[in-house]
Amino acid sequence: MRVMHIVSGRLYGGVETLLVTLARCRNLCAAMEPEFALCFDGRLREELAETGAPVHLLGEVRARHPASVMRARRRLRELINTRSIDVVVCHLPWTEAVLGAVARRAGVPLVFWMHGPASGRGWLERWAALTPPDAAICNSNYTAKSLPMIFPGIPCDVIYLPVRSSELNRESQDNRQARLQMRREFDTPPEATVIVQVSRLERWKGQLVHLAALAQLREIPGWIAWFVGGTQNPDEVAYGAELKAAASTLGIADRVRFLGERPEVAKILAASDIFCQPNVEPEPFGIAFIEALQAGLPVVASASGGALEIIDSSCGTLVPAGKPETVAEALPKFINKTGPPKPLWTSGPARARQLTDPTAQMSLLAASLEAVSSRRALASERRSVGIA
Repeated sequence: MRVMHIVSGRLYGGVETLLVTLARCRNLCAAMEPEFALCFDGRLREELAETGAPVHLLGEVRARHPASVMRARRRLRELINTRSIDVVVCHLPWTEAVLGAVARRAGVPLVFWMHGPASGRGWLERWAALTPPDAAICNSNYTAKSLPMIFPGIPCDVIYLPVRSSELNRESQDNRQARLQMRREFDTPPEATVIVQVSRLERWKGQLVHLAALAQLREIPGWIAWFVGGTQNPDEVAYGAELKAAASTLGIADRVRFLGERPEVAKILAASDIFCQPNVEPEPFGIAFIEALQAGLPVVASASGGALEIIDSSCGTLVPAGKPETVAEALPKFINKTGPPKPLWTSGPARARQLTDPTAQMSLLAASLEAVSSRRALASERRSVGIA
């Protein structure tokens, strides 16, 4: 089954991380042969190409320029025909709106992969709703609840995203040395308790709440905070400057490190002690939570969205969203190691495997897409013989 995954490719976040994982793990599921179609060249195209998976550029698309939309649609139509594509998967409403109709006209099963909650009110969602897919995949039960806002009555499977394990052994001699080296690089004492957040610099990710909580812990010695995440647009640049100013105003600038975008996230997590991401709006799923659990870190997160499906008492603590004081109450038990017993520091990898093991999740994805193809083929057969 040859599957064409389509996405804009302009930015890089959780959706793009998923696509690279699908490319890297394609050997785990022989039933699927993934290909990828992007409108914009950049980091995603480069990382996909490095895996050896087929990657196709459709050309840059601007919704306000109809000619660019038509060019991309023609290119996609050619690819579907020449590459003998069996299923088309559109990621995010923008892709469904701009390119979903091409699969429809080609008679190829169309699947919408929903990565975040919908309201049904935005112009992109209303545009996407004009091309109902044959089925949908949602990255969490939280996300799935709002699918009817765009596509009422569409069959849906909830499939947690496959997340590859870093396979770093925190206790190995090599990793202990790497841990020390990374702490030296980030001006962090070897004995410090490192609190880390890895996320895009977007306001809803809760970095300001995190900083406000840390300010309440000024009198507790021994902790250092690392914020990992780069900027991809002017809004994020401005927000990054606001975060640095806030750290200074709160009097904790000497204990906070803004590391920017870093490729070695797994090693950074392995060199840390606590993962904290107090979202002010729900996380649709939370790949970063899974990666933190894989690294053996306890997680402090907001009790909303995908975190409710990932974090339980065996691997972390959930706190009310938007309240720095509750984050400040949760962190000291991990800083001082006076809270839950040691199993909390060791059960994370098992929890991550249970939810996102790539072999299991790739098999679930293949079964879902095969079911869509079978239903579409049966419907076509019934129409051909005049059965309603």
